[in-house]
Amino acid sequence: MNATVEELLARLEQLEARVDEHSLFPGASADVLFLLVASLNVFFMQCGFGMLEAGSVTSRSTQAILLKNLLDACLSAFIWWVMGHGIAFDGTNDFIGTAGSDMSSFFLSGYGSGPDSGYHRVFWWFQWTFAAAAGTIVSGAVAERAQLLAYLAYTFILTAVIYPIIVHWCWSEAGWLSTKNGHVDSGGNFTSDAVLDGVIDFAGSGVVHLTGGTAGFFGALIIGPRHGRFEVVYDGSKPPRRGRPLQLPGHAPVLQALGTFILWLGWYGFNAGSQLRIATPGASEVIGRIVVNTTLSAAGSGLVSLAIATLGQWRRGTVNYEVPAICNGILAG
Repeated sequence: MNATVEELLARLEQLEARVDEHSLFPGASADVLFLLVASLNVFFMQCGFGMLEAGSVTSRSTQAILLKNLLDACLSAFIWWVMGHGIAFDGTNDFIGTAGSDMSSFFLSGYGSGPDSGYHRVFWWFQWTFAAAAGTIVSGAVAERAQLLAYLAYTFILTAVIYPIIVHWCWSEAGWLSTKNGHVDSGGNFTSDAVLDGVIDFAGSGVVHLTGGTAGFFGALIIGPRHGRFEVVYDGSKPPRRGRPLQLPGHAPVLQALGTFILWLGWYGFNAGSQLRIATPGASEVIGRIVVNTTLSAAGSGLVSLAIATLGQWRRGTVNYEVPAICNGILAG
């Protein structure tokens, strides 16, 4: 009887191992595939930024703006590999990521070849696409008036220092604003160690877009407006006074529309991909809500933006349905 029980227990252990094998690895593979597709969408946003910005500037500035976008992607990739990802997610310091853990992200030196290494590497790529997007946001804000070397210096500082530190604050397990920063007490309850229990930034509205937008705002403020953006008033003052703003239409509405559609597509990877895993219970429901909300917010904002722009023209006695108006609305939504 004892031998029979032992045999049954051994067979039960074998069955449990087979269940684990057939449940864990397909789920892990699904997570990798999900994050891979999401990363592809977000990376394709670099093309969207390039088309949108190329269509929004004068024809003579097209090559310069595209070169900056390409260099953004190339330079930020190496920065994120060398140090950006490590500063963002490594260590136990609540302000900045530090080296020293077995799973070091600096140079991806601690990723090894274990069963989870594939997911971790795809996660690195997913986070790099976010970092590249944060950097590219500024290229449009300073278009046609930033020298190449100055722009590359900004890209280095933002991708290597500023953006990774903000990511560490909000998304790492040790950040002082992260909802993941905490401990489980003796009763099994999670207690947050973050300031005011941390901030929830699911898909980077603050970490990515506010960071890039703030950098773009101050860049534009320091550099100043594009030549011809404002009317020059010669009234004896030195230098001449700045008058009313003038329209500076882009040379290619086709590229503006194409870039907008590509960016709209990329935001499904941006927002839905931030779920990070699809094989966990309830993940598919969350992802479904995300894609619906992303669709309706972009579509609704585009319609409202076009309506407001058209109404303003109608009050001035002219009506001209403008492509940039609906494009800006879609992107804002």
